[in-house]
Order: sequence, then structure tokens, then C-alpha cells
Amino acid sequence: MKKAVVLLSGGLDSATTLAIARHEGFECYALSFAYGQRHAIELEAAARLAQALGAAGHRVAHIDLRIFGGSALTADIAVPKHRGNTEIGTGIPITYVPARNTIFLSFALAWAEVLGAADIFLGVNALDYSGYPDCRPEFIEAFTRMANLGTKVGVEDTAHWHIHTPLIQMTKAEIVKRGIELGVDYSLTTSCYDPTPQGLACGACDSCHLRRKGFAEAAVPDPTRYA
Repeated sequence: MKKAVVLLSGGLDSATTLAIARHEGFECYALSFAYGQRHAIELEAAARLAQALGAAGHRVAHIDLRIFGGSALTADIAVPKHRGNTEIGTGIPITYVPARNTIFLSFALAWAEVLGAADIFLGVNALDYSGYPDCRPEFIEAFTRMANLGTKVGVEDTAHWHIHTPLIQMTKAEIVKRGIELGVDYSLTTSCYDPTPQGLACGACDSCHLRRKGFAEAAVPDPTRYA
């Protein structure tokens, strides 16, 4: 069984990605981040998902992106609420965390090299998403080239890196349907950018909007607990 590192945020997309990686026969090692985000609720969700979906290991890397700020998720900046589909799909929102996926993938690359894995799974999506530049196919292709140029196994040709993005051309509804097929319990996930201290989703941020839209279009009951 080949090993793979799977980035696991605790959200709907990363949970589905972990389920897909396991379904494809990989021994999965889940990697989450305590990066100074607004809440730790997503890390609790990631731990639940890693166990429920049979990850062979789960690590949490601690880095503090609050020292840079620049995002509503890592600084004292209000999270946008009550935006419609057109507004969400226009421009790069303040919830974008500068270079986050570049940083996360670099950590995944390091752990994968130690594990002897050549595969990394990432739940980015270029259709129903909030305009983040590091969720696009061009970014993934460029990072893969960098990985094969800047690692020992890449330079020595003992492995060729593969960054899997199985959700990148799927709508949120298609993602929900695929996860249901694979037995994902979405009540274990959290997607909200600004949940209550009790873990209830705000129901008004971009992420909540896209999540609700996905369940509705998939005709699947939304198990999210909203405030």
C-alpha cells in the first residue's frame, strides 16, 4: 500500500479528499495546522475525521501566521458576511491567508519525504470557491515542478512527486455527493470562518454560504449546526 500525506483542515472538502485517497488504496497520513486561525474548532474536527476515516497517522503542525496577519482569519479584521454568489466569485476576499497553501504544501512535502511517500492530497477547488489564487490548477502544477526540483528524492530521481487534487474541477454539490458515496459523516466537519465559541456555524460567511449551497444542490440534508 502506497503512503500519502493528506492535508486535513477539518472541513467538508478535506474530509472528502481523505476519503477519496483511502478509496484509491493509499495509506493516509493526515496533516493539520494550528496556524493562528481564529478558532481551534477545525482542529478538533480534523482529529475526529482522521480517526473516523482511518488515517494511519495524524499530525498537527504549529506555526503562527498571526505574526504577519493580512487576513480576516489571522488578524483582527471582520469576516465578510451575507455575500451573494456573484460577490463571492469576484476578486480575492480578505479571508485569503497570504501564501497559506504554499506553506502547507511545503510542510506536507517535508513529511512525505520522510515517510517515503511520493503522493500528497489537497482538497482545493477551482469552481465553487472564494477566488483564492492558491486553489487553481496553475498553482498546483507550478508547486509540483518546484517539488521535483527542490527535494532529495526529486533530484536523485528516486521518486516523482504527485500532488492530487481530486476536487479541483468539482462543484460543491458534486463533492458532497461523492463524500456520501464514500461514507463521509459530514456532521463531523466544520467549514465556518467565524463560528461561535460553542462551535456553531455563523451561517453567513462565504464558507457557510458555499457549504449550504452544496448540500441544497446535492439534495442532501445539511447536518451543520448553525447559530
